[in-house]
Amino acid sequence: MKALVVPLAVALATLGKSCLAFPAHSASNNASVDGLYNLVNRRVPQHAGAFRFALASGNNTGLDTFTLRDVTSQDDSCGAQIDIECNSISACARGLYTYVTEFGGVDIWWTGSRLDQIADSLPSVGTPVTRSSVVRYRYFFNTVTFSYTTAFYAFEDWELLLDWMALRGINLPLAWVGYEYILVEVFQEAGLSDTDIADFLSGPAFQAWNRFGNIQGSWMGELPRQWIDDQFALQKKLVSRMVELGMTPVLPSFAGFVPRTFATLYPNASVVVGGQWNGFPPTYTNDSFLEPFDPLFTTLQKSFIDKQSAAYGNVSHIYTLDQYNENNPYNGSLSYLANISSATLASLKSVDSQAVWLMQGWLFFSAETFWTNERVQAYLEGVPGNDSMIILDLYSEAQPQWQRLSSYFGKQWIWCELHDFGGNQGMEGNFINVTAAPIEALSSPGSTMVGVGLTPEGLEGNELVYDVLLDQAWSSDALDRAAYVTSWVSRRYYTPDLPSAAVDAWQLLSSTVYSNTDPSSQATVKSIFELEPALAGLVNRTGHHPTLVFYDTNTTVVPALKMLIEAGYKSEELASVPEYQYDLVDITRQLLANRFIDIYQSLITVYNSSTSTENDVSRVAEPLQELLFDLDHVLLTNSHFLLPRWIGAAKAWSRGNATISSYLEYNARNQITLWGPTGQINDYASKQWGGLVNGYYARRWEAFVQYLVETKKNGTSYNATTVSDVMLEIGEEWDKQLSDSEQAYLGSTENSWEIVQQIVVKYC
Repeated sequence: MKALVVPLAVALATLGKSCLAFPAHSASNNASVDGLYNLVNRRVPQHAGAFRFALASGNNTGLDTFTLRDVTSQDDSCGAQIDIECNSISACARGLYTYVTEFGGVDIWWTGSRLDQIADSLPSVGTPVTRSSVVRYRYFFNTVTFSYTTAFYAFEDWELLLDWMALRGINLPLAWVGYEYILVEVFQEAGLSDTDIADFLSGPAFQAWNRFGNIQGSWMGELPRQWIDDQFALQKKLVSRMVELGMTPVLPSFAGFVPRTFATLYPNASVVVGGQWNGFPPTYTNDSFLEPFDPLFTTLQKSFIDKQSAAYGNVSHIYTLDQYNENNPYNGSLSYLANISSATLASLKSVDSQAVWLMQGWLFFSAETFWTNERVQAYLEGVPGNDSMIILDLYSEAQPQWQRLSSYFGKQWIWCELHDFGGNQGMEGNFINVTAAPIEALSSPGSTMVGVGLTPEGLEGNELVYDVLLDQAWSSDALDRAAYVTSWVSRRYYTPDLPSAAVDAWQLLSSTVYSNTDPSSQATVKSIFELEPALAGLVNRTGHHPTLVFYDTNTTVVPALKMLIEAGYKSEELASVPEYQYDLVDITRQLLANRFIDIYQSLITVYNSSTSTENDVSRVAEPLQELLFDLDHVLLTNSHFLLPRWIGAAKAWSRGNATISSYLEYNARNQITLWGPTGQINDYASKQWGGLVNGYYARRWEAFVQYLVETKKNGTSYNATTVSDVMLEIGEEWDKQLSDSEQAYLGSTENSWEIVQQIVVKYC
């Protein structure tokens, strides 16, 4: 008899599928709600049979709609309690999310899913709830997110993120993983040798910019074939899961970037050489570009898409293709630009008659001098009609281009929140902008906006401002900040009798730190201790990578942190909530990052004084090193702020091969430090991680202080070049060192609660 015993959740899930298949009437012959039941089984297993999903036809608006209602005993004999009817799988997933959050009070976060904490007795819906999206598309990802955040993700990491995406209503995600496998096959078919191809491909942590045509080759060794194969296998799982969850993956296509030897192999081909990117030596940049009007372009495009379709199935007609990311066209004439775009779409249409070209609109902002209104118009209007192209207005929250470009001259476009450069962690956001601005853009005269999207370079903190934009996609009125934050905090810290101090802390942060209206300091706030030490130029930077702290730390971060601690005193349950623990560390991290500025400025003032001595410099620099040690100590208490998390994830893909493990670790280290063979984009992707702060940044600042002391002692002048040379040497040495195991740098097992309290006493 024991062999017949089946876990209750599994039995209910099986029963639910068999019983609930009958009432569902599909809006598409190919649509299946099985993925939704699988999602419930993963995240709410104790209620596996409690939800009934039904696809209904009849909504021709192009918008997604769902209705929640209670299931009465007369309606169902299989135990279902909540009925979710929708016109798309994505709408059903959003309906499920609406139920578990608004009625169940639980949520799913980047730090993990808490949906299984929903009550044993599910709350009733009462009056049926019907919601519709206000836009057709809810887009997610930036091409560079696949390098800055997900470069080394295992399927388990992706599984959480994909469920997070589906539940929040995302239906148009970028799907770059595994691209190199298809590309290699295309190049091999074209007659290029393995050596030609290997010299073109970049390392795993830098593949985004190889795909963009910014860099080629690798300064750390050849991309392992094992990596290419493993990523392709992962992509098969990811695409399948995306489709199962009602998403349309935006698939790669052939963009035109080819190995140098392509021009030799095809001497009559129209191949031009792109410009140097970000100071990289010519060996690693100046990519060759096969122009789209060359017949070979269409040949390679067909080869690529055919192979991709054979691998993943006919799952999408939307293709990402970016030709000029931070690299201007070979020719600026209007006819040339129109010819390029016209031929590009024609290459896609030659293999997929329903093809839609999706591109990031970053170039129109970053190279605005080249991309005048006339040139943009010529380039976009080279694509016939308005339904075969979607443009991501990538930086809408701070530098929107849709207004300047007349709603992209009739092409479809998506309002996007870029927000996060390089995966930096500074707390920043503009709550009002990401709620009111998309609604205003949607209703503006002549608007061709078709979606909202998240396009962060990296997913590192600031979860509030990402959540609110995705929720705004389901409301025609701008969401109220105070009401939204109260609800958000109650779900984030799901616990009985949540102390009001926790809500008050986030109300304060949302009205200050997350209400930044200064475009010159939007997207991120980088801490100066992550930058190469210098006598000047670190503080109050604005522009692309601002260090300007636009709020008063003493009236924002300090009281908010104290209120969170107070809330923890009042609720033992709160102190054990993972998101509470994360936020304590994150806000403490921001406090110390801001305090570092004051200490640094004191050091510079003393050093520049004509009456100060080397002893004075040493004395005033001591708190600087102490702060970095304290910060590292705090970060080491939470797994989400650990350097080993990043390095360990990279090394795991080696599958025990020591050579590949070393190669992957070097990739991981170099990206977050020098970003290039000799610091070409030094500190761009810097992180405040335990092990990195004390092991790398503190070492640089120690060397800097030592140099200042020596110049004071010897009466010599400060030489910025000497300092940079020392910092480069430290970076090169650190990048090439290897950790003994994934647990390297784990120096603290103390409770973050206790350490944070000590920090507050010391720095507040």
